[in-house]
Order: sequence, then C-alpha cells, then structure tokens
Amino acid sequence: MTNMFPKITTFTVSAALGAYVLLAAPDAAAQSFAPPSSNWVVGSDELIRIALTNNLSILISQIQPEIDQLTLNGNYGAYQPNLTMNAIHSYDSFPSGIYTQAGLAYPATTEQINSYTPGLSGLAPWGLSYSFTGPLAEQNVSGAPDLYNSQPGVQLDQPLLKNFWIDNTRYQISLAKTTLKIDQLALTLQIMTVVNNIKAAYYTLISDRELVGVQQKAVELAEETWHENEQRVKAGALAPLDEKQAESQAANARSDLLTAQTALAVQENVIKGLLGLRRGQWSGSPPIPAEQLVAVPEKPDVRECWRAALEKRPDMLQAKLKAEAQHMLIKLDFNQLFPEVDLVGSYGRNATELTFNNNLETIRQGTYPFYSYGVTMTIPLGNSGPRNKYKSDKAALQQLLLQIKQVELTIIPTIDNDVTRLRTDLLKVDSSRQARIYAEDALQAEQMKLQRGSSTSFVVLQLQSTLTARRSDEIQALANYNIDLDQLAFDEGTILERNHIELRVR
Repeated sequence: MTNMFPKITTFTVSAALGAYVLLAAPDAAAQSFAPPSSNWVVGSDELIRIALTNNLSILISQIQPEIDQLTLNGNYGAYQPNLTMNAIHSYDSFPSGIYTQAGLAYPATTEQINSYTPGLSGLAPWGLSYSFTGPLAEQNVSGAPDLYNSQPGVQLDQPLLKNFWIDNTRYQISLAKTTLKIDQLALTLQIMTVVNNIKAAYYTLISDRELVGVQQKAVELAEETWHENEQRVKAGALAPLDEKQAESQAANARSDLLTAQTALAVQENVIKGLLGLRRGQWSGSPPIPAEQLVAVPEKPDVRECWRAALEKRPDMLQAKLKAEAQHMLIKLDFNQLFPEVDLVGSYGRNATELTFNNNLETIRQGTYPFYSYGVTMTIPLGNSGPRNKYKSDKAALQQLLLQIKQVELTIIPTIDNDVTRLRTDLLKVDSSRQARIYAEDALQAEQMKLQRGSSTSFVVLQLQSTLTARRSDEIQALANYNIDLDQLAFDEGTILERNHIELRVR
C-alpha cells in the first residue's frame, strides 16, 4: 500500500548532554494543545505530532536517558584531578636551662613555623595515579636567621597487571554508556508503540465513522420499506405480517445504529487518550478523519522482513547491548584474577636556604634531588572470590545469549504471522468489495421484483440486512489491511521510517 499521507513529517529528538531529553517540534502551541470547539478535521500525521509532544508515556520515558547521561558525566569525574592546599602556622616555646655535661646555660627560645603544602593528585584513564606536591616551610627561631625549607616532588603508581587494561572506573563508564543506549532504545520503542497505536486507532476511527454511515443507510432502507409496506397493507395488497416484519427490521436497524454511534464515541476517546490530552482539553470537538480508507497492494518479502527486524527492532538491539555489557564485566572479572603488580616511582628536589628567592633558585637548579623507583606486588592466596565471580558472570553471559535467541525466535513467527494476515486481509478487501457489489445488485433486482409482485417483502428485508453486513465487511477489511501494514512495520522496527519520522540526538 502506498503511503496515505505523503507529507513528510520530521520529529527531532533534542538532547541535553547527548541524551534524549526533549522532543522537538514541541512548540508552545503543541504543549498547550486543545481540540477546537468545532470541525476538528485532522490527519494521522498531525495526531502523531500532538502525541509525540503530549503523550505521558513518552514524556516519562524521555527522562531516563537524561538521568543516564548525567550518571555517565559523573563517572568521568573520576579523572578530574583534586587540588589541595594546606596552610599551617605552629608556635613552640622552650624554657632556659643548663647543659649538664658542659655546664653551659642556654636561654629561653621560641620557634614559629609557617608551612604551605599545595598539591595536585588524580587518576589517568589508563590507570596511572599521580600526586604532585610542593611543601614549603618558613622556620623562625628566636636568635637565629629564618630558614626556608621546600621539597617539591611527584609520585606515580602505574598498575602493570591487575587494573591495567580495565579497572572499576573504566567499567562503570562503559556500563553507563551501554545503559544510556539501552534506555534510548526504550524511548524509541515507546515512540514506536505510540505511533503504531495512533495509526491503528485512526484507521479504526475512520472505519467506525463509515460504519455509522452504513447503519444510517440501513435505517433509511428499513424505514422506507416499512412505510411502503404500511401503504400496501392499507391498500389491501399486502398482509399485515409483512408490515410487522419491516417494522421490526427498522427497529433493529435503529438499535444497530446506536451501537455504531457508541463505538464511534468510544474510539474518539481512545484517540484523545493516546494524544495525552489533559482533563481540561477533553471538552473540544471530536476528531474527524481527514482521509478515507484505501488499499494499495503491497507484497512484503518475509525473509527481508526478518532481516529488517533482526537489525532494527529495539528489543533485539537492547538484548545485544546487554550481552556486550556482560562481556565488559567478564573482562573486568578476568583482570581482577591477576596479582597486583605496580610500578612506582617518585622524584623531587630539596632546598634549605635563608631567603625565599634563594630557595626557589636552588629548586630550579636541582642541586639536591631525591628519587625512588621500584615495584610493589600483592598476591592474593586462594583468590576464590574473584574466581567464582568470573565463572558466575560467564554463566550469566550464556543466559543473555540464549535470551537473544529467544527474542529472535519470537520475531520470526510474529513477522510470518503479520505477513500471512496482511496477505489474507488484502484478499478480503477485494472479496468483500465484490460481495458488497453483488449484494447491492441483488437488492436492487429483488426490489424491482417486489414492485412487479413476483417477490415478497421478507426476501427484500433479508437482502437489506445482507447488504448492510457486506458494507460493514468491506469497511472492516480496509481498516484491518491498513492496520496490518503498520503492525508489520512496527514488528520489523521500521514504523518510524514508514511514517516519515526521524529521531535525532543533538
């Protein structure tokens, strides 16, 4: 079937910090949309636009990717360095005394020290931890010149086995990225679901309105026959029983009309519910479809539909992403089985001078360096905890891989059933149309026979009921065929493309 709504409508999913946050096209008018008071003639593309900016299920689903993105940004904070600054003043006083061995006296003294210790420490993405410090102390002792002591340096610690190619920080970042993708797919699936529900409800709305028209025609035919029979009974040309049969048929037709009108009213409310209209927006005019049901044959290839579904369905992509996340966890678990072997080292310069400037000059020249290097090793004995976790997570991976197969096995019969149903309903469109034409011709011929006196009112009433049923069958077949097309597109993951809807992250 060719697209009934050729106008291309693009919905952009805007993003804060790279995640789905806000649906584009939600201008103020869309957010505060209210049905007009009368003559609300609307197409499915407009209904979709309103739903994408008002449907609460979509609005709720949009929030989780934003939360995921903020969590991911927070995980990257582990690589942001920490700046420290300590400034301490200390004071000590000592009493006078005598050196007992030398017999010399020493006076009372005071000592004041002003120490400053700036530092910068952090973690690099490849596991290196670093710490830069620059301690400086100004020492003042009564009766002695001031001294300036400093010892700037750097300390490094680089894992060589455990925590080398992956550690918990890198794993958490990878997991947060995967979680973001999974929840973006969940939002996509929610949008697809709303679009599919809107299209199905729209086709049903069209069919319900046409079914009301069919029942109105049935009432007109039944009442016309009833009044004609009434006149014939008065003229003595027809038995009273025939009049009562026609009157009964007219009453049944009116009852069926009321049923059809009720179904239409319910379907109008279904549309309003899918649009996410708030309590104060339900009082407007009911939606009136701008299109009619048509059926242009499509012949989908089952294998091509399978391929599209396996590549594009959000639930399949989510299952694969979960398996990828489990692979990353197993990679972390395997790394944690190794002993800790870290390469460590430090380097710095010492300086003790009478003035601050001389201290800086000595540091610059590097006259009194200090350094160290070596390897530290920690070997867990037994290591049963990490070993069993590694085995457990590998078993969980097998479970996830089987779930992927399970999703695949669900997709194949679903697509096959969709294609079979589509082909059957397309045949029903043609057969029901022919049946309706034959019913119209049969009723017209029987009415002419009744006028000539070669038929009965009972037969005409039966043919009227048959015509009403065949008209209803044709309308239902058209609606079912169009619903089938979108359902197939939904099940193979292409319903947004079919309806010219584009989702972008920006």
